[in-house]
Amino acid sequence: MLQPPPPTVSSPCTKVCTLDTEGVCLGCGRALNEIANWSRMSADEQREVCRKAEQRRLHRATAVSP
Repeated sequence: MLQPPPPTVSSPCTKVCTLDTEGVCLGCGRALNEIANWSRMSADEQREVCRKAEQRRLHRATAVSP
């Protein structure tokens, strides 16, 4: 039987609060507006932000530097 998602989502903050030139945190991968609005988001919105942030971190990790 499938379990419902947890009602709250832990912040993905890694305490490495440094933004790149595009306004994305090098630690957690969230955009500045996502960080600022985190506490006002629903759990579903927070999960979506976590999904996008993970994609950003993976993309950064696999990007080839010129």
